[in-house]
Amino acid sequence: MPPGNRPPHPGSFRDFWQRVTEGMKIQQLWGQMKADARSTYSFYAHDVDWESINKGGRLRRFFRGAWALFQAMLMKLSPWRRVLLLIACILLFLDFRFHFGDTQYALDFGGFGTLLLFVLLALELADRVTMKRDLQIAREIQSWLVPDHPPAVPGVDIAFATRPQNTVAGDYYDAFLRSGPEGHAGQALLLVVADVAGKSVPAAILMATFQASIHSLAARPGSLDALARDLNRYACDHSLSGMRFTTAFLAEYDPSSRRIAYINAGHNAPFLRRASGAMERLSQGGVPFGIDASADYRSQAVEIGAGDLLVIFTDGLPEAVNTADVEYGEERIERRVATLAHESAALVLSVLMNDVDTYVGPARQHDDITCMAVRFL
Repeated sequence: MPPGNRPPHPGSFRDFWQRVTEGMKIQQLWGQMKADARSTYSFYAHDVDWESINKGGRLRRFFRGAWALFQAMLMKLSPWRRVLLLIACILLFLDFRFHFGDTQYALDFGGFGTLLLFVLLALELADRVTMKRDLQIAREIQSWLVPDHPPAVPGVDIAFATRPQNTVAGDYYDAFLRSGPEGHAGQALLLVVADVAGKSVPAAILMATFQASIHSLAARPGSLDALARDLNRYACDHSLSGMRFTTAFLAEYDPSSRRIAYINAGHNAPFLRRASGAMERLSQGGVPFGIDASADYRSQAVEIGAGDLLVIFTDGLPEAVNTADVEYGEERIERRVATLAHESAALVLSVLMNDVDTYVGPARQHDDITCMAVRFL
């Protein structure tokens, strides 16, 4: 058969479809579509005054609601793109008919309207790609602020896991050695997990300032209590009158005494699973950093034994929701941690993250998720 008459390669469309869908099944695509639809509706519905709309008959409420949602979407665009969208919508429904002699002619402008919609889509997509590229650069910079691997401390196995809700995150984790209080021999291991109020770029910027402040303040010898008070004063100076506070869990482990001193500043209480199987919550501390400059913080001491497991996490883990909008919850975390008797820190996080992924399914992530596991050997 001549080359020009050969039928298309049977696998060409299949290969194209695999690239488009990235190998996802129809059920997975459908799940993502529903999750995106719910998220998009919530995004625009937030700007609608539903109290004034939910009056009158059902049909009237439907059209008023649809019009309000359209306006909410329209106002997200720049002024000239709003005009472009309005023109495109008008052309989609414009059908001009006229007679010339005995013949009737019709001009259908729907094709022009569709073309304008594609132009608008191309413009918005170009903006999105540019912003995504800038955010990716910001993400790379942010990754420099957190450790790639934990410090080598005999008798301690540490692992981190983080998953931003957007490209950049407001969660922060760290583990590094610092000098203890005056008169204290050796170095202590400082463990930090923090969550800046908010999401995306504003939270990420404040996360960077928090990272800089904690490294600067921790470089000076002093107690964990003094470090927390200094962090709080710094956070209050940059909190926009308490609007940008930070929850944090600070723990200082002394390898020589095998004791942890910790302060919980309004953070989710970590789980401490004892080698015996008993579960404890580390909840003592004070208010989040950045709310009250005069707040006092007193650390609590905990004895650590061989085989104990400490799991620290941000609220994005228990507040992850499935397609039914039901949270994963701290009870599920506790039950899962209770089963992890001998696993390494890395395996503990792998089990936890896989478990929450299975629970959430195709539902969209609504908050940053960060988790730290520490296995004491």
